[in-house]
Amino acid sequence: MERTLVILKPDALQRNLVGEILARFERKGLKIIGCKMMRLDDAILAEHYAHHKDKPFFGQIKEFMKHSPVVVFVLEGAGAVKGVRLISGATVGVDADAGTIRGDLAMSNQNLVHASDSAETAEEEIKRFFALEELFDYKKLDDCMVYEEIPF
Repeated sequence: MERTLVILKPDALQRNLVGEILARFERKGLKIIGCKMMRLDDAILAEHYAHHKDKPFFGQIKEFMKHSPVVVFVLEGAGAVKGVRLISGATVGVDADAGTIRGDLAMSNQNLVHASDSAETAEEEIKRFFALEELFDYKKLDDCMVYEEIPF
């Protein structure tokens, strides 16, 4: 099964949308294998957003992400990266399709969620935010219904 990282950004927490957003991923059939609330500091943000370090908005992203705690979780499932990105919607909220998290709940680049963009990136990001002992391996009772593994 594939794993992916999701960060519920400060705007999701401040707007009381954590439960609604997480519920969308759960309804899709994705399994939560790690979850925690944390404050992000300059070091972890510099590493996480290194691909933006030379862009004029880099400082703004860092300050926004330090505004309040974030909720970070790891989801697991077949095609987890693609599924999470589909549910999240386009980066800019006003451009995101209705029915997606950003399309329904965001208007700008303050877009509520970060979602890993590939399985390789997800592996790196999961290691950045979670220790191995913070991730849980367990069997979900509804897996046979989500993945058509009907035992009869």
